[in-house]
Order: sequence, then structure tokens, then C-alpha cells
Amino acid sequence: MPVLDPNPQQGQKKMLLVFGGFLAIFVIIGIIATIAAP
Repeated sequence: MPVLDPNPQQGQKKMLLVFGGFLAIFVIIGIIATIAAP
């Protein structure tokens, strides 16, 4: 089963959404850490 499917099924789409959410949270934490750094 390819990871990047041109026509993702519902499960794959949800998995991609969760992965994107984790990535967004990680980026936001990095930005906050950069701003909060002295």
C-alpha cells in the first residue's frame, strides 16, 4: 500500500490529517520556543 495515494481512502485521509495536526503542533511549539528564548 503506497503512502502517498492519489485517491486516499477514508482511513488514509484521517491518518494524514492526524499526521498534519502533529506536524502543525510541533511547528507551533518551535515558534513559541523561539519567541520565548532570551
